[in-house]
Amino acid sequence: MSSTAAVRPPGRRRAAIWITLGVVVALVILFFVFAGLYADILWYQQLGYLNVLTTQWFAGTAMFFIGFFAMAIPLWLSIQLTYRLRPVYAKLNTQLDRYQQVVEPLRRLAMYGIPIVFGIFAGVSAASRWQAAAMWLNGTSYGKSDPLFHLDIGFYLFALPFYRSAVGFASAVVLIALLATLATCYLYGSVRVSGREVRISRAARVQISVIAGLYLLLQGISIWLDRYAAVTDSNVNDMINGAAYTDVNATIPARAVLAGIAVLVAIMFFATAFIGRWRFPLVGTALLIVAALVVGAIYPWVVQRFQVDPSQKTLETPYIQRSINATRDAYGLSNIDVIPYQATTNTQPGALRQDAQTTAQIRIMDPAVISPSFQQLQQFRQYYAFPRNLNVDRYRINGNEQDAVVAVRELNQSGLTSRSWFNDTVVYTHGYGMVAAYGNQRSSDGQPVFMESGIPSTGTLGQYEPRVYFGQQSPTYSIVGAPKGSKPVELDYPGGPDNAQQTATTFAGNGGPKLDNVFKRLVYALKFQDEQIVLSDAVNSDSQILYDRDPIKRVQKVAPYLTLDSQAYPAVIDGRIKWVIDGYTTSDQYPYSHVGSLSDAIADTETPKPAYAFDDINYIRNSVKATVDAYDGSVQLYAWDAKDPVLKTWEKVFPTTVKPISDMSAQLLSHVRYPSDLFKVQRAVLGQYHVTDAGSFYSRDDAWTTPNDPTSSPSDPTLQPPYYLTLQMPGQTSPSFSLYSTFIPQAASDSSRSILKGYLAVDADAGSTKGTVSSGYGKLRLLSLPSSDTIPGPGQVQNTFNSDPTVSQELNLLRQGKTDVINGNLLTLPVGGGLLYVQPVYVKSTGETSYPILQKVLVAFGDKIAFEDTLDKALDSLFGGDSGATAGDNNIPATGGGGTSGGSGGSGTGSGTGTVNNTALQQALQAAKAALAARETALKNGDWAAYGAADAQLQQALQAAIAAEGAGSSTGSKSGSTATPTPAPSSTPKK
Repeated sequence: MSSTAAVRPPGRRRAAIWITLGVVVALVILFFVFAGLYADILWYQQLGYLNVLTTQWFAGTAMFFIGFFAMAIPLWLSIQLTYRLRPVYAKLNTQLDRYQQVVEPLRRLAMYGIPIVFGIFAGVSAASRWQAAAMWLNGTSYGKSDPLFHLDIGFYLFALPFYRSAVGFASAVVLIALLATLATCYLYGSVRVSGREVRISRAARVQISVIAGLYLLLQGISIWLDRYAAVTDSNVNDMINGAAYTDVNATIPARAVLAGIAVLVAIMFFATAFIGRWRFPLVGTALLIVAALVVGAIYPWVVQRFQVDPSQKTLETPYIQRSINATRDAYGLSNIDVIPYQATTNTQPGALRQDAQTTAQIRIMDPAVISPSFQQLQQFRQYYAFPRNLNVDRYRINGNEQDAVVAVRELNQSGLTSRSWFNDTVVYTHGYGMVAAYGNQRSSDGQPVFMESGIPSTGTLGQYEPRVYFGQQSPTYSIVGAPKGSKPVELDYPGGPDNAQQTATTFAGNGGPKLDNVFKRLVYALKFQDEQIVLSDAVNSDSQILYDRDPIKRVQKVAPYLTLDSQAYPAVIDGRIKWVIDGYTTSDQYPYSHVGSLSDAIADTETPKPAYAFDDINYIRNSVKATVDAYDGSVQLYAWDAKDPVLKTWEKVFPTTVKPISDMSAQLLSHVRYPSDLFKVQRAVLGQYHVTDAGSFYSRDDAWTTPNDPTSSPSDPTLQPPYYLTLQMPGQTSPSFSLYSTFIPQAASDSSRSILKGYLAVDADAGSTKGTVSSGYGKLRLLSLPSSDTIPGPGQVQNTFNSDPTVSQELNLLRQGKTDVINGNLLTLPVGGGLLYVQPVYVKSTGETSYPILQKVLVAFGDKIAFEDTLDKALDSLFGGDSGATAGDNNIPATGGGGTSGGSGGSGTGSGTGTVNNTALQQALQAAKAALAARETALKNGDWAAYGAADAQLQQALQAAIAAEGAGSSTGSKSGSTATPTPAPSSTPKK
């Protein structure tokens, strides 16, 4: 009997099993969560930004508990007090008694469970708003006041959003507590309804009236804060963003009245707790509702309809002017130079002579077209790739600034013929080298002329670390590193000395968390759902795991308060390839400033419309420049706009993460450029806000828009992107690296009416002096064309090109056979007293391994066009045989004037004299010929080391030829450049 009694009943055994399973499942889930959190700690710690992660965790956790307790405690108190102070009635056989019998077994659970559930939801909601709380706690003065309430703009940017959010949260807490109180009071008889009679116990009356009074008091505060919010609301058909005439003279005073009534009614509810009369607060509540309709809605409507609408222009003018001034300030447009430009349409011989330096830098290599050329000429293996759109940068070559089209040769694992975990994770880990082509040059057969190319990399960019472990196309994760002395297993590049098939390497930097114990390997095996991280013998104590390798993603993780530019561009800086990313601080709370969609503003032919969590903005600053090292992934943030109050606020939240601009090296500054996304936002705003007179702005008789890209599909037109060019704007003494865009009338819905109305350019070159930014950087200049002028816009010029009989005939000839004709970017330059249009025309075979070849150049000035093989010929043809321009668009060695060498892409003007050393010249040319032959042989054999050596010899030989010919030896001659001839398409190595 005793043994039988000791046996557990089956029900208990099943319960124990289920409990055990539940505990195991909970532990597994917790370990997965812990693995993710611990991996984040390791990632941030390795990068040196652990405080960014811990600050977010601390702030989010603190806000969660504040929200949790702020909801749970009042709700629990309301339910608990109502229950404890319930009247004790005799049991009656009523429906209410049956309800009590049902609820009573669950009463204790409900009293605690309901507050906890609501508290969790409130905590999660509060945690998601930690940034608003952080900005309020660390808010910085803006130093300028709004024109209506005369409060510092920092109040609207940092404090007001938090106050409104806090009042809204408190209102929700009090309202839920009130509903819970009423329900509990009814359930336990504190509130009884008998026919038309409602009986409320004394305790219930006190509790309900106090909670209702608190709710009305909070509504009064909310309505009062809404007065200030009027300066950030859209108004008058989106013409004014902020308080207009009706707001100032009706809505805002009405809100003040309503706030006072709400507070008065709240006091009535508080009084009811003592005097026990509900008549006064109920009448007051009715009065508040009536006042909200009459004073808050009907009265402003009457003012708008019968006072403002008949005289809108007169009454709204001061508020429109406020909106214009605030918008231009919020978008950084206050100091723009507007320059009237009487553009001529007549082509005169020598008209471009004064602008020879600008025309020398006309970019005929379109970064949106020639990516396939980079791919075919510089890919070398299918596991390398270049982006679809290349970038434009500039380098100093032989003392001259040279525009360049640049890209890095990134790893593309989809091109591997043999895929395995070992190959994908351990062997093929990185890309290799920077490739750069002269923007203003082409080879004799229309290919790009490279200033940096090959594997190993050779050219004019100097010595640098070529390996690209962190890029926009990098694998999800790689495992690198090995003990010293062990045999390298990572593929460095194909080829090598002694006819080797490939060269191997081992990552020697500090690029990711170390996998130096089994626990860390298990953590990352769970993170990436890959057991090989634990099982493979390729993983050792010296291994590092590299992940989150996209430069933009890395910067976003260490600076979560920034909105990042859609483009990260590479540059050789201080012996490393570094990605440069622009970061913006934004807000939608700037008083009177126009609110616009960030994603709509930056979407164009080259940039698909992005999805931003925070899209509507009315304030933006390029506050941070960031770099990501392509080798080790290190991230540096620099305070580019140290005066920006939003950045100052976030620097208080995340101290020591942003470095001063004085820490930027001279080479880094020389590659910093004005960001394209900011420029797109500014041009979108300027379409309306170039008009500074309120009356004209109201009439909208001079509204502009960005033209559609003439090369985009007619069925799906997209905006023309801005272009980087080195040009000299009116008002400048010399050319500078710039970013420009054009404007046409907003009513121009078709290209036949797309006359040019404005030309916007910004100085994009930050200079090259450590710690000092060029005084011209960021200077916006707007060329405003007279209304009477009919300068054709890009759409009209493209139509003229397409419809010209001579051009059409030649294009049809180019299309014969299996070839496509591709129109490159249509560039617009303010030169020769007018506007010059230049468009490269490419021909591309329809074959599988073909790539675009620059075949022709179209130019237009006024109503005249020219279509020639080279830019030099096209300009001369357009200007009667003497354009006066200086263009270097071929690979024929030429010299610049004035003693300035034109070698390696440089250009010069003026005149000079010199003596040609014929013997040295012949020797140099022979050496160049031999080097070219050696390079071709190495290319065919796939010997990349020999290829690089021959390429370097060729560069030296060509430089020697230039020196022998005599720099500046010709008088008034066109300048050109030397360039390394690129392999012909037939010589492209097979993949």
